[in-house]
Amino acid sequence: MEANTRSTGRLPAAFLTPGSSSFMDFLGDHSPQLLPGNRPLPATLGAVELPHGTTIVAATFPGGVVLAGDRRATMGNIIAQRDIEKVFPADEYSAVGIAGTAGLAVEMVKLFQLELEHYEKIEGAVLSLEGKANRLSTMIRGNLGMALQGLAVVPLFAGYDTDREKGRIFSYDVTGGRSEEHGFASTGSGSVFARGALKKLYRKDLTEQQTTTLVVQALYDAADDDSATGGPDVARRIFPIVTVITDEGFKKLSEAESSEIARSIIERRLEQPDGPRAELL
Repeated sequence: MEANTRSTGRLPAAFLTPGSSSFMDFLGDHSPQLLPGNRPLPATLGAVELPHGTTIVAATFPGGVVLAGDRRATMGNIIAQRDIEKVFPADEYSAVGIAGTAGLAVEMVKLFQLELEHYEKIEGAVLSLEGKANRLSTMIRGNLGMALQGLAVVPLFAGYDTDREKGRIFSYDVTGGRSEEHGFASTGSGSVFARGALKKLYRKDLTEQQTTTLVVQALYDAADDDSATGGPDVARRIFPIVTVITDEGFKKLSEAESSEIARSIIERRLEQPDGPRAELL
């Protein structure tokens, strides 16, 4: 039976015609200019400074995964924003943390959220965690032209795999190359320092509470050595965004919860100015 391709009512015909389960494919067919990677750019961006966001960290624990990010966005040596959000839910069982050009990264996350929702509505089933990671890889690869112009987006993707019944972490490079990380991962300008803290304190048998403390500690250490990473700001009441994903779904810690973790770390650091011992409790 031939599909009705004529416009009816307010919606164009394209919205009423059966097609791909990928929203990006749909957008590429009908409005390709709306895809971030297809927008025309000047031959060179020169010395234009744009807001960039860092740092994102993640760690798994028995039963789930924690994804967290600091709140600072910078433009060169200037703090562009102190309370930017860099960690977002992708769907019920996954989340994505952004590092790179802030405006473009946020737009990519919104498109990724819509991509997963579109697939679920068309197919009547939820995409597997592996499939979600692959879709995000494709989106990053589509942004390669902008990345070569300096507008790179390098996210960290984490979620609870309902098939394997465990938390998983995926990291990416600017070409869309995907790698699964085991135990913990970090990305952004402060990732080297955050990874050092994660490597020192991580254990496979950590509880959920210990893991949330671990990622905030890693962000604290990153902020201590990387000017683009913002540490806990007690005066302004700005604390890291911390999210937990388990078989019960996505959960974002409240400001009171994240501030309590951050304050406990600050108090321990005041007691041990040379650095924390290799323990979380």
